[in-house]
Amino acid sequence: MTGARGKVRELPSRDECLAILHEHACNDEVVKHCVAVSILAVKIAKKCRAKVELVEVGALLHDLGRCKTHGMAHAVEGAKIASKLDLPESIVKIIERHIGAGITAEEAQAIGLPKKDYVPETLEEKIVAHADNLMSGDRRTSIKEAVSHLARREQHDAAMKVLRLHEELSEICGANIDDIW
Repeated sequence: MTGARGKVRELPSRDECLAILHEHACNDEVVKHCVAVSILAVKIAKKCRAKVELVEVGALLHDLGRCKTHGMAHAVEGAKIASKLDLPESIVKIIERHIGAGITAEEAQAIGLPKKDYVPETLEEKIVAHADNLMSGDRRTSIKEAVSHLARREQHDAAMKVLRLHEELSEICGANIDDIW
């Protein structure tokens, strides 16, 4: 893999990912959440024939930016940290694009993020984003729970995006993602 500075960089191991989270002072709840997301994401990746190792590493590091903020900017902060660590660009993009089921440049600007698209593009990015959507802390939720939670908060556009991503991945996997535990 090519890292942020053009060097060839291998994906970090699971233990290296956990060390990165701890070295950047991510709290235990964030680490537990990242591990839970990675377990689910790997199961989805195997079912969808995605790049399992990339998904595992991306899921483990997706909330790296929570060491700086717990707001939506954690994706931007995490991508910055990952770039400074010279992690592969594929990991940086997973971290940057995992928020919700994708945030457009206009939506990003409206919530105070730098104006750019934060929409997952690759299968691996989509899997990590959706596995994150289906976890509440380290507890697995259903798509119905995830969508209802967003709807209760009057985030109807986000709820529809999460539902569409669920349907897209379910079609790719040939099975309802809710059935993957």
